[in-house]
Amino acid sequence: MNLIRVPNSQLTRRRFLQVSGISGMGFLLSGCGTPLFSDVVNNLSEPLNQKVETLLFNPQKPVPEFSKSDIKPSDLLINTFQDTPIIDQAKFRLIVDGDVKNPLNLSMTDIQALPLTSMIIRHICVEGWSAIVQWGGIRLREIVALAQPKANVKFAYFKSADGYYESWDIASVLHPQTLLAYQKNGEPLPVDNGAPLRLASPVKLGYKQSKWVTQVTLISDLPRMKGYWEDQGYEWYGGL
Repeated sequence: MNLIRVPNSQLTRRRFLQVSGISGMGFLLSGCGTPLFSDVVNNLSEPLNQKVETLLFNPQKPVPEFSKSDIKPSDLLINTFQDTPIIDQAKFRLIVDGDVKNPLNLSMTDIQALPLTSMIIRHICVEGWSAIVQWGGIRLREIVALAQPKANVKFAYFKSADGYYESWDIASVLHPQTLLAYQKNGEPLPVDNGAPLRLASPVKLGYKQSKWVTQVTLISDLPRMKGYWEDQGYEWYGGL
């Protein structure tokens, strides 16, 4: 049997998945639009995909960022799940609950009083487009720390004002470049892009980055409804 040999220095996460052939089905099943294959194929490929992606993911390693000259504001397309919700930012509250010792109910004033983190990263949608965007906001791990999660927490479940829902592994939640963003390209985040708060991270595909986030629930087990697109056949992990 012929074996494919790759030097250790070149065995990046993406390259490993390409060589092994593990990521193929999962990648095609991920996206921001319509699922490409049936739920049957996804159910067969996802458990192995998730285990390998989790093994290769470094929760503390920063993803290389870009310069301001790389930003093209028009490149970030607007994908909507339903109609853009109407949110009164003065009355807005972010709820953080679940398996935590200190549940939170935060206003935007509370959130903006926390340290601002800015990053310029590539947003990737598997519909076939990408955009380099400067996001500004609060590191999600700082919100999690304030809530004092219990030791059994393994996942975060996100609810949005438009009814969208998502779930992430806790390692990706705690990545230093995972933000709850309220700025885009140095300006207040537009409503169409998810204001007042949206997820932004270089370690997840676009459909994982919920807009109009209103609730973060820290949990020990994944619920039956894992995510809006995942429940229609998309890969759950959705990592890059």
